[in-house]
Amino acid sequence: MRRFRALPLRSRLALLTAAAVAMVVAAVSVACWFLVRARLTDEFDASLRNVAVDEEYERLLVTACVSGGQAQVPPAPGSYTVQIVMAGGATCTAPGASPIPAQPADLAVARGQREEALHTTRARDGVEMRVRTYQPRNQGVFAVSVARPLTEIENSMSTLFWVLLLVSGLGVVGAGAAGLWVARTGLKPVDRLTDAVEHVAHTEDLTVRIPAEGGDEIARLSRSFNAMTAALASSRDRQAQLIADAGHELRTPLTSLRTNIELLARSEETGRAIPAEDRRALLASLTAQMTELAALTGDLQELSRPDGPAPGRTEVVPLHEVLGTALARVRLRARGLVFTEDVRPWYVRAERPALERALVNVLDNAVKFSPPDGTVEVSLVDGVVTVRDHGPGIPPDELPHVFERFWRSPTARSLPGSGLGLSIVARTVGRAGGEVVLVPAGGGGTRAVIRLPGAPTPPPAVPGAPAPQP
Repeated sequence: MRRFRALPLRSRLALLTAAAVAMVVAAVSVACWFLVRARLTDEFDASLRNVAVDEEYERLLVTACVSGGQAQVPPAPGSYTVQIVMAGGATCTAPGASPIPAQPADLAVARGQREEALHTTRARDGVEMRVRTYQPRNQGVFAVSVARPLTEIENSMSTLFWVLLLVSGLGVVGAGAAGLWVARTGLKPVDRLTDAVEHVAHTEDLTVRIPAEGGDEIARLSRSFNAMTAALASSRDRQAQLIADAGHELRTPLTSLRTNIELLARSEETGRAIPAEDRRALLASLTAQMTELAALTGDLQELSRPDGPAPGRTEVVPLHEVLGTALARVRLRARGLVFTEDVRPWYVRAERPALERALVNVLDNAVKFSPPDGTVEVSLVDGVVTVRDHGPGIPPDELPHVFERFWRSPTARSLPGSGLGLSIVARTVGRAGGEVVLVPAGGGGTRAVIRLPGAPTPPPAVPGAPAPQP
């Protein structure tokens, strides 16, 4: 079995095909052999029943049997052996023929207990004979046995055996060749797929595509391979773009940090003190740049996580409480702005830290574009979170790009931020089974709308399960 499994697939298919055909041919040949033999035996028996022994010839054999001599009995006609079986068990065989031992069935016919006996036995010279014994004129004194050698049937069956063996052998060889041809033809798409996979493995070229024609399993496999390589190529492109964009976004704060630190270091080395006001501005700039770097690093870590929800991290979350916490955090850095709230209870299943981060990003975005002493309207009604600002709004041609990674509006490039906030919002809301859109608000500004599936009341507690964390 191990050696068989070690063979190539096409060789195994050819061997299995040849083995299956061999079993079928063997079964058909055996059945044919037995059917022909039975048919020939029936015809042989019919020929024995059609043999009529002359009454005079019977009388001569009986006389010779009684007298103990066969001098005046002529040989039996044709290839038949004629023999007299007496009721007492004595037999008299025609001259020139080997005697045939009388069987109990023959004696029963001679005694009138049976009408006929038909059996196979061997003569004294060892030749296998087919014997028919019958009783003439129902006299119950003797029976006549007519026998014929089975060599005719054996010769025919021997010829048939070799013919069937030759045909079976040719059939098996032909089946093996056909199986090998079918295996090679049928596995050509698999060979192309194998070559493509090996090419991808060696060259990392994900642009390879396999022609997929038809709707069979091979075509489905080819289409699946093409879809997989396309997805891998897209993922690699996104990763490369993410790295390039991250490097670009990191360069600016790092350059600023380096410049400010070099100014501080040069001041220490030369002994020239920086004016107190400039020093405070410099330190404030360093703090802002460090904060921006930390935020950008956290955003990149968030985006590096798998798209699906993490097992064991989702829980029933009171969305209204999370929104309240996010509002409290944003108010600390949004002095001068007015927040109006209409928050009603709503429970969702999500990752609480990620959900809070997403809400903070949306609120920060509204704060960033709100005018001084402006108003930010926040509501949560029936699972729909709405955050509306009264800023300049987003041009219609830029709305399709707001959730792309590192995308920033040309009018907002001077403002702090990495362009990842709304991308993280869309990712988090999507994990929770919801959706988020940005639409222009009537009278100016932008409205962010987040829809999350849930219920206004928490689900019933399951016995043994931990209670939802507030």
